[in-house]
Amino acid sequence: MSANRQRIANIELDERTVVRRGADIEHERAVAIFDLLEENTFAPNLDGEGPYDLLLSVREDRLIFAISAGGSHLGEVALALLPFRRLVKDYFTVCESYFEAIKVAPPSQIEAIDMGRRGLHDEGSELLRDQLASRIEIDFNTARRLFTLLCVLHIRG
Repeated sequence: MSANRQRIANIELDERTVVRRGADIEHERAVAIFDLLEENTFAPNLDGEGPYDLLLSVREDRLIFAISAGGSHLGEVALALLPFRRLVKDYFTVCESYFEAIKVAPPSQIEAIDMGRRGLHDEGSELLRDQLASRIEIDFNTARRLFTLLCVLHIRG
């Protein structure tokens, strides 16, 4: 399979599994999807060739990757969310601090919070890659964007 076919061509979030989000979260979601579609590596261990359409949802405490290509459903990959709980909670806490800081804090404080935010994001991205390794091959940048979307789907009412 050629490398340009090992990618996500379309991605959707199952909006039934999320609640109304604030403007900051919506912006992060939109940027993650835009960047992901611009450049990604996505090679699932499923029969069928890409490029792939991906529907992300949360079902029974699992992140579900529903994968299709050319209009045919190829399969689903379920990923337990339990290993991500603490990390996502910490990431949200730091993100809230960051969004508040950019309104009033001096640049040095904003930079320090942003470094912490990026560190947690990197940790989540590596965990996501590790958890998917035997089922879907993704590069680090794809993992970063998918981790952002995992966080968006993790928001509950």
